[in-house]
Amino acid sequence: MKVRFGYVAISKELKGITTSSRVTYTRYNKLTKKEKHDKLIKVTRSNIEALEAVIKHNIKKDIHFYRISSALIPLATHPDVMWRFESYFRNDFKKIGKLIREHKMRVDMHPDQFNVLNSIKNNVVENTIESLNYHHRVLDAMGLQHEKLILHIGGATNGKDSAISRFVDNYNSLPTVLKNRLIIENDDKVYTIKDVIDISKRVSPKIPIVYDFHHDRCNKVTLTRDMIRIIVDSWVNSVEPIKVHISTGREHDNDRSHSDYININDFIDLANLFKPYTDHLDIMIEAKMKDMAMFKLIDDIKENYPELKWQDTTTLIY
Repeated sequence: MKVRFGYVAISKELKGITTSSRVTYTRYNKLTKKEKHDKLIKVTRSNIEALEAVIKHNIKKDIHFYRISSALIPLATHPDVMWRFESYFRNDFKKIGKLIREHKMRVDMHPDQFNVLNSIKNNVVENTIESLNYHHRVLDAMGLQHEKLILHIGGATNGKDSAISRFVDNYNSLPTVLKNRLIIENDDKVYTIKDVIDISKRVSPKIPIVYDFHHDRCNKVTLTRDMIRIIVDSWVNSVEPIKVHISTGREHDNDRSHSDYININDFIDLANLFKPYTDHLDIMIEAKMKDMAMFKLIDDIKENYPELKWQDTTTLIY
């Protein structure tokens, strides 16, 4: 089984570089019209230049899997701003997208916890759809047509069954372009991997399922062989292979807070779960130390399992 490792948003190896510098609306609203425009352009340019630097860092380090920050464009979804950032940075986006495609790098994005597609509040659902559309616009501006957006199912107001039905109804009403972007994952409190599998079956087209190893440990359902097959099969129509998330609890296995690094035994357990069912697994590392955590895990694997072969710096043949 080929395993590619990836990391989230910030490179800890690139000191002082961030793709998520922000502009608060409170600060923005105190500026003159010209100052508002200039501030948005300045901060966005800084973020986009940082993203290009991170992508080049990934290429240099043989990193083939990366999550782009949702905070790349400041105030892009604020109802009183919602500016057309694409028109100002069209060439920059195209340049970054070309780098990603030429080096066959897999990227995705993960809208935050305020995106609740199954909310009982219409304005929350509307804001979620607007946010999903923003993420789509970022990827589309780079010419990335198949890259995905990871989404949690949301809350459980009025009971889980009712909340799942709301998710299914709202998902089915989304524009096709957004449906084609979405993938869903189990969370650490409410929606188990079994729930996510059931939801994936109820919508059309079937949504690819992201198995989060640590969330499953915190919100445990016994993962059966049939469930793993269903997870793998949910990716059958995807351009990219199945992806999973891994993190390690900070203080203990069931600690919902992420540790700085990944326990090698967690990786072994996760890899062994999927090895009988797929020949390619992309693993997103969700650890506080980001790419440094990824490289530490790689070093730990090399030290403890020297017999394993590596295709390149971050691609393991397991």
